[in-house]
Amino acid sequence: MKKSLVFFVIVIMFFSCRKEKEEVVFQDNTIPYFDQVPRILLENYVNRVFIDLIGREPTDVEMNTQVDLLRSTNASEPSRIALIQRLMFDTTQVPGDGSYREAYIRKFYEDQKGRFLEGASEGTLQDDYNLWKFLAYQDSLNGNMIGYEIFNNEASKMLAVINSRVQLQEDSIFFEEMCRRMMFNSLYDEINMNTFNFINATFDDSFGRFPTQSEYDAVEDAIEFNGSGLLFGQDVSSKVAYLNVLVGSAEFDEGFLRWAFKAYLAREATSSEVFTKVDLYRSGSNYSLLQQYILTTDEYAGFQ
Repeated sequence: MKKSLVFFVIVIMFFSCRKEKEEVVFQDNTIPYFDQVPRILLENYVNRVFIDLIGREPTDVEMNTQVDLLRSTNASEPSRIALIQRLMFDTTQVPGDGSYREAYIRKFYEDQKGRFLEGASEGTLQDDYNLWKFLAYQDSLNGNMIGYEIFNNEASKMLAVINSRVQLQEDSIFFEEMCRRMMFNSLYDEINMNTFNFINATFDDSFGRFPTQSEYDAVEDAIEFNGSGLLFGQDVSSKVAYLNVLVGSAEFDEGFLRWAFKAYLAREATSSEVFTKVDLYRSGSNYSLLQQYILTTDEYAGFQ
């Protein structure tokens, strides 16, 4: 008992005799304010822009070059625009891509095939074209010129889809014409069998909505029987006329904007965004300018 008491007293004395550690304060050691975008965010941004615009990740050299350029201006809007415009318009030869411009148009073309043709491969389009040409050839051998004209016409429509990528790259057609071709071929008809599905699909793919009953009624006779009808105040007396009116409408511009917001920001465009930004696209059917706007935002870049 005495031993325990002695031990307890010794412990108390030991701790009471220990000096309290003095706090060391360094003067003028304020943590500096850091307003630079972290490198990891810049790398994520560059990677995402490459994938969305040309369909692949950047090489190590491309990544380092672009990140350094962005860092030099703290990812300013002009530096982001420079990156995006380089991928959209630079025609310098790039191994594996042809050029950034070629890769950009190829990716954009594939995106629109995803929108209208369920992402059909070029092989599928080519097979359809070859089939129609073969049937046309067979009918020409058999002297069936009516069948030849029908099958050859279907082949021509499919070839127009295939050629639209290069023609868009060369600026010999507008974006609207590419979309019209993607809705005017046998594959689109096969995906959306019968008039009811065709009309609903063209509205949904173009505008992101289905037609009203009056809009549907105006188009049905034109598609089925080349009857007379009015859509958006314009004549739609045939399938060709209907699709021309569709892609030439103001709502088609809004439909592309809504598609772009979903594709790049994974959300719906607000009414305010539709109202204020659709003119970016309408200025000469400039789809790339609208893409540029979206891809330079802090929301897209993840800098918020």
